[in-house]
Amino acid sequence: MSPSKRKSEFHVGDFDDTSLPHIEGLQRRGLMLALSSPSGAGKTTMTRKLLETDPDVQISISATTRAPRPGEEDGKHYYFVGVEEFQRMVAEKEFLEHTKRHGNYYGTPRKPVVEALQAGRDVLFDIDTPGVVQLAAFAREDLVSVFILPPTAAEMKNRLHMRGQDTDDVIQRRLNDATAQIHEYPKYDYVILNRHLDDSMYKLRTILGAERMKRHRLQGLPDFVEKFCEELEKFQTK
Repeated sequence: MSPSKRKSEFHVGDFDDTSLPHIEGLQRRGLMLALSSPSGAGKTTMTRKLLETDPDVQISISATTRAPRPGEEDGKHYYFVGVEEFQRMVAEKEFLEHTKRHGNYYGTPRKPVVEALQAGRDVLFDIDTPGVVQLAAFAREDLVSVFILPPTAAEMKNRLHMRGQDTDDVIQRRLNDATAQIHEYPKYDYVILNRHLDDSMYKLRTILGAERMKRHRLQGLPDFVEKFCEELEKFQTK
């Protein structure tokens, strides 16, 4: 089946669960969708397209101690905090995960994510493997992790050059780091080989749709089943 045909057969509404709260109190608990990849795999493009097409998915906003870059807004791109405030949040366990990169601290505030999950919204994480491991320690049942791979090493190198964002030295560093990153794939629930974007998006949405229907995410299901069986007894012969 071609990627284009798959795309035409798929609709976001195929996995629409907005009617659940109107069925005897059933409501879906949201999930944490974590995407990781080496540079050049296409993760940023897939993240953007998913956010554009699925209104039930929201991006996780990290807190950071680095200074805002031109055009960045507090609360939209990052929560910008001082080092002392960040360390206080770590001490009081207000982060789901946190790390230090290039001299700055980054972390995912716990409260907004928990509130989203309880409201039935899914939270998308663009994150590395250590962050995924920390998320799994916090709430494994809420986590769905996906590792994205480019189809070949040559294609990965070509994508890094084609996007025109990095110097040759930076591209070489990313290529050098890729081997260790790729060997982390067994820690993930799913792996998508991103050969064609439409095909990869189909797979990602299918994963998301199936995970949304997991039994443990349907809140109120035991009560619904119990009441259903009580009503069914009215139609059964003794």
